[in-house]
Amino acid sequence: MVPALSLQSTPAERDPGELASVIARAAKGEERAWEELMHLYARRVFAMARSRLHDDELAEEITQSVFVTVATKLNGQADGAGYSEQGRFEPWLFRITMNRVRDLCRKRARHAIPTAPEHMAGIRSHEPHDPGEQDASRAEMNKLRHAMEQLSERDREIIELRHHGQLSFKQIAEISGDPIGTLLARHHRALKKLKDLLDTPTQAPQNGSGEAS
Repeated sequence: MVPALSLQSTPAERDPGELASVIARAAKGEERAWEELMHLYARRVFAMARSRLHDDELAEEITQSVFVTVATKLNGQADGAGYSEQGRFEPWLFRITMNRVRDLCRKRARHAIPTAPEHMAGIRSHEPHDPGEQDASRAEMNKLRHAMEQLSERDREIIELRHHGQLSFKQIAEISGDPIGTLLARHHRALKKLKDLLDTPTQAPQNGSGEAS
C-alpha cells in the first residue's frame, strides 16, 4: 500500500549515472532493467494518480498507461522518434503522469463521476484491525481529501509532485517552468493552507432547531 501523505517526506536521491544505465538497458529491451524502473517509479506514479483520483482501479490504469508510453518512447529513441529527455527522466515521467491525470479529471468532470469516500482509506500503509480505528482512519482520510480539494490546482500539484512523486524542487521546476524560488514559496504556502484546513474543527451537523443532532 502507498503510505499517507507525510508533510515531512523528502524525495529519494538517485545516482544519475546509475539511473542512466538502467534507462539505456531498458531501451534495449532488457527485462531486468524494466523491473528496476518499475521498482523505482511505479509506486510513486500510482500514489500521485490515486491522490488526485481517489480510485485504485483508475490509478492502476494511469500507471499502466504511463509506463506503456515510457516503453514506447524508450524503444523509439534509436530512430530519433522517442525519448529525448536524457538527464531529466524523472521530470519527464511525472509530466506524463500529470498530463494523464489532468485528462482523466477533465473527462470525469464532464461526466460527473462521483468520488467514493472509501477510496481514500487505502492510501495508508496498513489498515487498522480494530473497527474503531478503521472508522477514525476513514474519517482522517476523508478530512485530508476534503482539505486537498479546497486547494487550488497549482497548490495540489506541487504537494503531489513533492510528496507523492518525491521530486526535488529543481525537477518540479523543469516540469512547470517556474523558478525554484517561486516553487519553494508556493510549496510553503500550500502546506500552510493544508495544515490550517486540517486543523479546522469539523462542524457537527445541525438539526432543524439549530442544535447539534
